[in-house]
Amino acid sequence: MEEVEGSCRGDSGDHRKVAAAFVLEMIWKRALIIGCLTMSFLGIINLALVSRTDNKRGEDYFSGLLVAGFNRSSCRSRYESALYRKPSRYKPSARLVRKLRQYEDLHRRCGPHTASYNKVLRLLKPGGAAREAAETGCRYLVWTPTYGLGNRILSLASTFLYALLTDRVLLIDRGNDFSSLMCEPFPNTTWLLPLDFPVKNFNSFNQGHPLSYGRLVKNKTLRNDVLEDPFSGHTPSSFVYLHLTGGYTSEDAYFFCEPDQLVLREVPWLLVRSDEYFVPALFLNNIFDLELTLMFPEKEAVFHHLCRYLFHPSNEVWGMITRYYESYLATAEEIVGIQIRVFDKKRSPFDVVLRQVLDCTLTQKLLPGIDLSHPAAVADRRKTKAVLITSLYTGYLEHIRTMYWEHPAAGGLVVSVHQPSHEGWQNTGNKAHDMKAWAEMNLLGFADVIVTTARSTFGYIGQALGGVKPWILLRPQSATIPKPACVRDFSMEPCFHAAPHYFCRGEKGGDIGAVVPYVTRCKDVPNGLKLVDLGPSKV
Repeated sequence: MEEVEGSCRGDSGDHRKVAAAFVLEMIWKRALIIGCLTMSFLGIINLALVSRTDNKRGEDYFSGLLVAGFNRSSCRSRYESALYRKPSRYKPSARLVRKLRQYEDLHRRCGPHTASYNKVLRLLKPGGAAREAAETGCRYLVWTPTYGLGNRILSLASTFLYALLTDRVLLIDRGNDFSSLMCEPFPNTTWLLPLDFPVKNFNSFNQGHPLSYGRLVKNKTLRNDVLEDPFSGHTPSSFVYLHLTGGYTSEDAYFFCEPDQLVLREVPWLLVRSDEYFVPALFLNNIFDLELTLMFPEKEAVFHHLCRYLFHPSNEVWGMITRYYESYLATAEEIVGIQIRVFDKKRSPFDVVLRQVLDCTLTQKLLPGIDLSHPAAVADRRKTKAVLITSLYTGYLEHIRTMYWEHPAAGGLVVSVHQPSHEGWQNTGNKAHDMKAWAEMNLLGFADVIVTTARSTFGYIGQALGGVKPWILLRPQSATIPKPACVRDFSMEPCFHAAPHYFCRGEKGGDIGAVVPYVTRCKDVPNGLKLVDLGPSKV
């Protein structure tokens, strides 16, 4: 009995050793399998990242739109934005790329504090030589800001295009430290107007200023009807102010006509103030039309290319953009951007706008409906949709987020709703406010689908950065939801709100929106003008 028991105890010990060895072997094998799977998974991720980088490498400079030669650390967005933005189906033309390289050379040669700049600058000082500009080949266009950030970006892009067409060097009045928002766009030079510029107090320039183009034409000090002697025998003006804000006079609007452009060629220094995207009017000018068509064969991509070339968020703003994107948007299969701007709370009360947004996004299937019949439905985590709301108020976020919290989304989608800021009111000129606004415009540009508010410049910039035709929330009238709640725009170009009410190619009183087929009336501003591609895309 003892022997048997001993034998059994011995066998039991051996079995335990064998079992332990077996368990250790299984653990080791499982560890090897997990390790191999982990390495494979990491390899797949690495391959995906490499593939992503390779796919984006051609977009690093937006197909030649941008040029190398900048310090990467000074403007990270210039080199990294292609990793976040969708590849654009709109490619810059060879003509546009060549024109931009020529402009960059001109800006380096004539930019602030160069010998040529200092020479032409003497024209603005008492006793300055009369024709320094002709000798140097340098003429200048000074832009001064007005109104909100969206208006400023639109007018600055328009002003740059005008500089490109007229071989002028663009310099910007930095205003409230514009450099805190944007990087320098031109290599090895600056676009900031020097602080020692002799003309001061740009705020004093207005519609009735003695040096405004409209005033000079009206007083016949400068003649746009006698091209042989536009200055009436006087020494040509060295400095002229262009007043192109909404509400300008017909004399101010002569700026857009061919004879007036021939006159302005003789003026070395032009100062422009505008709150408008006046590019469509440049396409109506015979002097510019051919060059513009060669540079922009796809008319609806003009602002898209100008934005991607000119406006690169500063490192501080870029950090805000990327942190938010990685935290809330990066894993979503689709991003839906909804930009809500309320211009008149009486005509557009909160509940009306909220119902309009839901009517638009649900009817057009931009957002999923809710599943009322299966309250405990399990969502498919592989099907994700992120909703990015940009608004001054939080109410829209709270209601839409609560809707998808209290009820499952139809189709098993996982819907997350986000809003970066809610300032409560527009505080233009405040650095922190403008930085948030600029960051949110860029985040809106990451969206796959965009819903914007009619007439909103904020929305225009988001859709252009993303290269997306928006759905437009039409403005409510008498506190009622418009029918339809929203319409799909036929072009992602901004609208020129304050277009002149005549055109220069014929008799006054005609429809300026019917002069050429690629300049037409806007869906959100019926009296405005916008660029559109020809063909079936115009619906």
